[in-house]
Amino acid sequence: MPETITDRDVVRALRPFVRATGPLLDTLRDVNLLGLRDREAERGADRKLVDKLWDQLAAVKVPGTTAWARMDVEQRDEFWLNRVGRLVSLLAALPGIGGVLADRLPIQSALGAAGQGLLLSAMAGEHGFTSTEDRVRLLAHVLFQRSVDGRAVDPREDEQTAELTEELRKRSTFRAIGATVWKLAKVLWKLEDELDKRPQGRFYHQALGMLPVVGVVGDYFGERSALKRVRTAAYEWFGTQ
Repeated sequence: MPETITDRDVVRALRPFVRATGPLLDTLRDVNLLGLRDREAERGADRKLVDKLWDQLAAVKVPGTTAWARMDVEQRDEFWLNRVGRLVSLLAALPGIGGVLADRLPIQSALGAAGQGLLLSAMAGEHGFTSTEDRVRLLAHVLFQRSVDGRAVDPREDEQTAELTEELRKRSTFRAIGATVWKLAKVLWKLEDELDKRPQGRFYHQALGMLPVVGVVGDYFGERSALKRVRTAAYEWFGTQ
């Protein structure tokens, strides 16, 4: 008979997860990309083409730009949901190529939970919840319907966090991001019996996901739908704190 997963087990899995995602997201959010945040658009017909191009870059609504600094919290949440959400949903959906066989494997649920946890960490920062304990409590509540205190520290936590961010310390590429999400998923894989509690897509997404090849489409849209439920659940949690 499998061992029961305790709140302590959940916290010990989530703490290195949160510590690996939080600093990365905070850095991305706060970086002043090439000084674009402080750039103001100037006027005048005699301005050089390169100046106009810099102004256009500064107007793009991504972290580190003037436009980003002017966005409110909900607009930034929308950014994380759509831009980051598309990436993590695709990564979680890829095993769906195998259809019902892949759906029976816990790795797909673990990848989906990792994407949802990444989004939750990003949103937590936008709403002022920056401590590891707060983010652990948020993830435990939304993903696993558990109320925890977030302070069950594992002696190997620093080592585990370093292992999770190893690829990103070497290079910031799509491949490194994918490898890091995979590592984060393996952390949550330890909580296999809890993964089915996370927000899911609609029933028709799950039905389509059971089909070979085209199942990846159903799984992708299912993960996108689930992320919207994650945002709703997070807003409810924010309102109670």
